[in-house]
Amino acid sequence: MRQLKHHEKKLLRKVSLYQWKGDDNIRIAKILRRYHIQNREDYVSYTRICGQVTKLANKLKTLPPADPFRIAMTDQLLDKLHNMGILSTTKSLKKAEEITASSLCRRRLPIVMVRMKMAQSPKMAITFVEQGQVRVGPNVVTDPAFLVSRGMEDFVTWVDSSKVRRTVQKYNDKLDDFDMM
Repeated sequence: MRQLKHHEKKLLRKVSLYQWKGDDNIRIAKILRRYHIQNREDYVSYTRICGQVTKLANKLKTLPPADPFRIAMTDQLLDKLHNMGILSTTKSLKKAEEITASSLCRRRLPIVMVRMKMAQSPKMAITFVEQGQVRVGPNVVTDPAFLVSRGMEDFVTWVDSSKVRRTVQKYNDKLDDFDMM
């Protein structure tokens, strides 16, 4: 490699090639890897949602505590976040301020499938979802970014024609000969 000229050295003094200013790529990469998020835009949208919820919670905090509008909106926000599965309790508005993008990532369909022991790893769950072997309620879901709410968590099952479902039923001695036709 050739020697750098004076102005090139001067420019490189100001730039760190290991970590970009204002960009925490390492933390984001860990989260993308942990939850097997394929599109970075999904994670960006999750952080935007968290920012909007935090902003809304802060605006609600500026209202007087006895204001009926504040009480109604706080209850609505906390119920919505609880029903989505992002919050564990609906006790205080402080919990709504502290939600993270990871809490939204934990509600993705492949992660819920791993938690329900339908797959061993998120990567395997993603392949099952993309192949169309999983349904949520009556609808077959092929998007791994599908967010599962608390109410829909009980309705995550295998598609009727799924080979995985047939193998699981065969293992548990619950395979019906009529279903094989």
